[in-house]
Amino acid sequence: MALTRVSLSCSARLLPSPLLQSLLRPFSSSTSPLRSSRRRSSPIAAAFSQASQSPHAVREGQVTEAPMPSSTRPWKPTCLYYTQGKCTMMNDAMHLEKFSHNLMMDLPVNALAADKVKPQKLDYLLILDLEGKVEILEFPVVMIDAQSMGFIDSFHRFVRPTVMNEQRITEYIEGKYGKFGVDRVWNDTAIPFKEVLQEFEDWIGNHNLWKKEQGGSLKSAAFVTCGNWDLKTKVPEQCKVSNIKLPTYFMEWINLKDIYLNFYSRRATGMTTMMRQLQMPTVGSHHLGIDDSKNIARVVQRMLADGAMMQITAKRQSATGDVKFLFKDRIM
Repeated sequence: MALTRVSLSCSARLLPSPLLQSLLRPFSSSTSPLRSSRRRSSPIAAAFSQASQSPHAVREGQVTEAPMPSSTRPWKPTCLYYTQGKCTMMNDAMHLEKFSHNLMMDLPVNALAADKVKPQKLDYLLILDLEGKVEILEFPVVMIDAQSMGFIDSFHRFVRPTVMNEQRITEYIEGKYGKFGVDRVWNDTAIPFKEVLQEFEDWIGNHNLWKKEQGGSLKSAAFVTCGNWDLKTKVPEQCKVSNIKLPTYFMEWINLKDIYLNFYSRRATGMTTMMRQLQMPTVGSHHLGIDDSKNIARVVQRMLADGAMMQITAKRQSATGDVKFLFKDRIM
């Protein structure tokens, strides 16, 4: 499948040119890596497990242990204003020193590891990890190439509830995001779920993964979630609250827990368990959606390098119908 490459390189992104800023899409941050060359290699586990074990302070909250992609480049938290398309400090040296504006830095690919990837039926994987129990508060997607494991693009939006009163929203956000120090950026940038989906459809359309006029499922791509809750339960619930029809591209997905169980023959109740079993340190703040999506993407990269096949594990029969689970051995 031909992918529309509309992203700018990291070095270009850091230039303060007004023209450059006008070219940046308002809903993504990305780079466009070339597919890694295929070479015979030795075992690759070290490419994903060796990392710095030093904790870093992030924003005003806490952060878990983070890897350093290179020995000379320390890990930095992602600028969440940038992921919302609203960073106004791209020419501020201190801001650029403190925050990352390139999600690819957390998802490096070792060419020797990429050599181990088996041919996949899907071309692209959209790692999704929603946040919000009452209503969806955060909609982050990390897109990677299923064949090369390379980071392609990201979509990230904070979501403003539609039926909660302002006092409840304030309590909700302070309780959820205050501990990470990102409640201000949430309040500055959150938009209703219906608008988020409109922007997301533009994003997948720009990547030739789906066409609104044709409907149907994604083209040679699939969502990857850590569990069935995100697409089996939460998105349909939110669509009802937002009074919109469940989009057709949400009808099937890959539950990474099921792939993990069938590939490694061991159970993992969640992302942190997977990373502990694979001896991989986590990046960023757990339960901050964009950071969790990056961590899940890193697990996917590792599994691809180990030889796993990413396959659809669940399909919804209709917008209001039951879900069919395709794996006999699965996490209940």
